[in-house]
Amino acid sequence: MWTELSLSSDLAPPSKFDLAESARLIREGSKSFHAASLILPSEVRQAARALYAFCRVADDRIDEGRDPHAALSSLRRRLASAYSRRPEDSPVDRMFAWVVSEYAIPRAIPEALLEGFAWDADGRVYQSFDDLKAYAVRVAGTVGVMMALVMGERRPDALARAIDLGIGMQLTNIARDVGEDAAAGRCYLPEDWLQEAGVSRADLFSVSGPDRQIRSLVQRTLQEAEGFYVSGFAGIDYLRPDCRTAIRAAGLIYKDIGRVIEANAFDSITRRAAVSAGRKLFLASRAAWPQQAGAHHSEAEPSAQFLLQAVASRPLPELPGASSPAGWAWVMDLFLQMERRRDAGSVME
Repeated sequence: MWTELSLSSDLAPPSKFDLAESARLIREGSKSFHAASLILPSEVRQAARALYAFCRVADDRIDEGRDPHAALSSLRRRLASAYSRRPEDSPVDRMFAWVVSEYAIPRAIPEALLEGFAWDADGRVYQSFDDLKAYAVRVAGTVGVMMALVMGERRPDALARAIDLGIGMQLTNIARDVGEDAAAGRCYLPEDWLQEAGVSRADLFSVSGPDRQIRSLVQRTLQEAEGFYVSGFAGIDYLRPDCRTAIRAAGLIYKDIGRVIEANAFDSITRRAAVSAGRKLFLASRAAWPQQAGAHHSEAEPSAQFLLQAVASRPLPELPGASSPAGWAWVMDLFLQMERRRDAGSVME
């Protein structure tokens, strides 16, 4: 029951209609998340669906609109309304407003997500890997933070590891989509990497087949992602036991895209890496067993410090009997949805 999770909100819990509409959006928009959400505890399922629905609508508005900047302005107004406890008259906005209040999700977190979308709309060029990480923090690290908060986890170290896992997943996206992005006139690879490899943006945009220098850049991107996966997986032990398997499965499946890219000799120009259904099942079963943690980042990514500070500035009241929500089963699917925007000329599948 939603009323069992009334930790901090002064908004009325979502109505049956709002809950049903959120479920419909997920059922029609994502079979994989809908199936996964059915096995989550009811309160977790509803909270995750509420966040997913808002993020999905945000991506669709930017994807389908002719003017992404106008869409962003509209989304910022909706975000402001939700945080002022006067959400727009739609099930998605009402549920989102309730969840961000209920779980004390700082406004700076979804605002940073929209900022990342704005960078895409502006066609921002990333001069260094540090610049690219700042982008990944916004479009991926924010997702990790929001879901960690929904799981009831607010410790800085745990949030830092969730951000790391998001960065690793975003770098995997970038490595896989080099060719598709180039065909659309976009490049996420850092400019200094391109210069070191002797590749210009014009070269990248005109390439039509496998290229040795570009393969090396794809490989370098995946090598950087590896460290963030190790760090992200190490943070799973911060979470309550009944949600660790879901997070580990999402990370393992997404990380496995990198294995497929490597098997393709790092050719992301003429081939698009995909993990087979059978392989996903294998990795999901493997996720039930704890993994040996390797060396990982001990500190939070510097460009993500503002997210941690935002959470620290808005602590969750500790009320007797409050339950701790869990569940991250939808994260991988959200990243897949984000890719569609990139394919459509903005930045979600």
